[in-house]
Amino acid sequence: MDQLKITIITVCYNSDKTIERTIKSILQQSYDNIEYIIIDGGSTDDTLNILKKHNDTINFVLSEPDEGLYYAMNKGIKFATGDVIGILNSDDFFKDNFVLQKIVNQFEITKSHMVYGNIDYVNNENKIVRYWKSSVFKKKSFSKGWHPPHPSLFIKKKIYDKYGIFNTNLRICSDFELMLRFFEVNNISSSYLDLTTTTMLVGGASNTLAGIIRGRKEINVAFKLHNIKRSIFYDYYRYMPKILKLINK
Repeated sequence: MDQLKITIITVCYNSDKTIERTIKSILQQSYDNIEYIIIDGGSTDDTLNILKKHNDTINFVLSEPDEGLYYAMNKGIKFATGDVIGILNSDDFFKDNFVLQKIVNQFEITKSHMVYGNIDYVNNENKIVRYWKSSVFKKKSFSKGWHPPHPSLFIKKKIYDKYGIFNTNLRICSDFELMLRFFEVNNISSSYLDLTTTTMLVGGASNTLAGIIRGRKEINVAFKLHNIKRSIFYDYYRYMPKILKLINK
């Protein structure tokens, strides 16, 4: 059986403080059939010089201004030639050197079209401040506030080709809409691997109060786009942990 080729896409902009750790976490993977694509938004710091240091191991780099995170992700998907696509942000890194081998094993064992796991959130001191443990997907879970952590999600390229890429009309929660479309609307087969795949640096637009408010609006749009009704308890399960975290900072 041919070995699955896995494409990892990293989107970055002025990420010279963190991008090298991200790159190294990919280059150190035990699995070797990896295509690595970096989409840079036209960085003005030292990011491009760091990328040049790794020219021999990064398969494709595109650096040009773009209209945002999801535009850049869509570019990466367009250029990807792997059987499976994973997205690793420029301030995140894989939990250990065996993550991709285990992900590929799960695809091969289960014959699923999507595989996802768990993630850690860390602060600038690399201390874990939150652990997102996911679970097996059950139909209608999204309307009750459940969804997998997007950074842990690996998807077959043919699923993007058939069911579409990120909706760039949504600026913060396009990843949610894509997962809603794949899991709930199109019933794409998925497999939960109880493994911490990714370590994320805390922060990001969706974790500020303004981001939470805008994200809530966009998630409402996503549900309406697909004619899915939310549970009356959705806001409590989805947003209360984030709000309490902001209050307790």
